[in-house]
Amino acid sequence: MKISRREALISGLFGAGYVGLRALATGLPAAVLMHGRRALADGMTTCADKSKAQFIILNTSGQGDPINANAPGTYLDPNIVHSMDPAMAATSMTIGGQATTAALPWSTLPQSVLDRTCFWHIMTNTPVHPKEPDVLKLFGATTPDEMLPSLLAKQLAPCLGTLQSQPITLGATTPSEGLTYDGRALPILPPLALKATLTSPTGPLTDLQALRDQTLSQLDKLYRNDATPAQTKYLDSLINSQSEARGIRQDLLSSLSSIADNGIDSQITAAIALIQMNVTPVIAIHIPFGGDNHHDPGLAVETRDTVTGVAALASLMSQLQAAGLQDQVTFMALNVFGRTIGPGNTDGRQHNQNHQVSLTIGKPFRGGIIGGVGPVAGDYGALAINSQSGRGGSGGDIPAPDSLASFGKTALAAVGVDPAVIRKAIVQGSIVSAALV
Repeated sequence: MKISRREALISGLFGAGYVGLRALATGLPAAVLMHGRRALADGMTTCADKSKAQFIILNTSGQGDPINANAPGTYLDPNIVHSMDPAMAATSMTIGGQATTAALPWSTLPQSVLDRTCFWHIMTNTPVHPKEPDVLKLFGATTPDEMLPSLLAKQLAPCLGTLQSQPITLGATTPSEGLTYDGRALPILPPLALKATLTSPTGPLTDLQALRDQTLSQLDKLYRNDATPAQTKYLDSLINSQSEARGIRQDLLSSLSSIADNGIDSQITAAIALIQMNVTPVIAIHIPFGGDNHHDPGLAVETRDTVTGVAALASLMSQLQAAGLQDQVTFMALNVFGRTIGPGNTDGRQHNQNHQVSLTIGKPFRGGIIGGVGPVAGDYGALAINSQSGRGGSGGDIPAPDSLASFGKTALAAVGVDPAVIRKAIVQGSIVSAALV
């Protein structure tokens, strides 16, 4: 029997027999649908701390965007070059109670978002675009040779009860932005493909109510005869009513139908829909923040993309709040490298292996600035980090070359991964406790 591309995509997203859609329609965990009463027993999954688990939306770029040229922490040294456009004016702001200065767009984020935002001044130690997969693997600090997003996904899937543990990539613009899992390259799922598959007149979301009723009918014996009274009460509390299933269907069809392209707005819409469908713990997107701007007169592209990039972040946070997901989703950004920011960078910037700014935004994080920047190799680079205070400078116990691995360790700690697992998974660096709530 020949399987169509559409059927293969649905099966890949939702599992054999549409188990993921059945879970969405009924409200029952996918594990119950797949394993029956065994799924109700203790020890079925391993999760260190379910209360801290988060879905992750990861922004990653193999272009090396100049986020590090205008972020908080780069306005203390007057020799650092910033865009002179009024839209990027140096602006006073407060992050987690800490007064700082950054380019104007960053100050437009709601204070509630800024108070959960960490700006990380770290070193990726490469100036080469195709090395982004190595950066995501924390340059050899992970064991086995695993990407940070796949490490996160493996640990979070049991806690969140997602259908799959493999991350999904929505917005890769270059081959280097594709993710791997257990060493295998993962497919890229553009938002338009997701829309076409799920919202067509014969798409699976259109039959969600019928799928609910069919599934409950098939599993009635499990609930009514073989389950204990306590298990039956628990399962009954999870089952969606027909009106709830109808509401889920309408909401998802409405949001997915609004997708018009594969741009960042559509990626955000698709990412939130995949989280609502509980498909995967980690979703990768690409928000442009200036790109590979070697030749950028007056830093015009950097200015434009910073303005639109921060606006996209604000939109993401607003949509997560509207969906009731603001405490369940963390945004992270990790790029291949940053850009040169010293004198002479007024009409474009070069690759900077010594300084890159990452972001973490979410409930587990305390707003602030981690690390700092100082003169390095004729330009500027990340400073050593004090793991307790988060400050950058001499005397920090995390040397700049270990800051990338430390970012990864702290990300795992933030979402509740067991410390012993973290030590085994990432063999360099230290957890930056100052970044955590």
